[in-house]
Amino acid sequence: MSWEFWLPTEVMVLAPDLIAVESGPAATVGYMLMDSMAGEAWVIDVPWGSAEQYWELAQRRGVQIRRILLTHAHWDHVADAALLQQKTGAPVAVHPADAYRLSDPIELRIWQLPFPFEPVAAQEFLHHGQRLRCGTAWELEVRHTPGHTEGGVCFVDHHRRCVFSGDTLFAGSIGRTDLPGGGLQQLLASISSHLLSLPDDYRVYPGHGAPTTIGAERRENPFLQGSRG
Repeated sequence: MSWEFWLPTEVMVLAPDLIAVESGPAATVGYMLMDSMAGEAWVIDVPWGSAEQYWELAQRRGVQIRRILLTHAHWDHVADAALLQQKTGAPVAVHPADAYRLSDPIELRIWQLPFPFEPVAAQEFLHHGQRLRCGTAWELEVRHTPGHTEGGVCFVDHHRRCVFSGDTLFAGSIGRTDLPGGGLQQLLASISSHLLSLPDDYRVYPGHGAPTTIGAERRENPFLQGSRG
């Protein structure tokens, strides 16, 4: 596979306190959640080329990045995590079942990459049912959704009625299950139990591609027909 060309980093303002950053050769989407009153921000996933964007956005918005959350530890979601951690001092949090991937993300790739990046150690571990607060603006519930990787998680904010789904669920598709640590039936069970159990109007912010809703995926996603939650 040739990596000579890929889309430039794109910054998308989804709400006054939510920014998406699409970056890297796999067009991976990470998110920055902010509470301006508290002067605090959190980042969900750090694709290659995104650390400078997050840093500059935080400076312009007058917030400090306090936490780096990973939906899972595939290279395209963690490539700039070490750089962002060094710039901000923010702890990196991942589910313990994916922590081993962080020690050598290059070794666990399936493609030859044209650039190096540093491994990063997790300072915090995420657990199913845990609730995390970013100031008063965001409260994320951790839902363990294995199947794409062993330690994949989604973050649900019930007040904001949204889900950050990483590579678990996409608009019209689901995460790959043919990579090491993946499993189709396990991923479908995770989605059915932990995502399709949510109301239809919950917005889904995935790790690749456009946002969607739980209702749209319940009705139209070809992988989920027969999985009603």
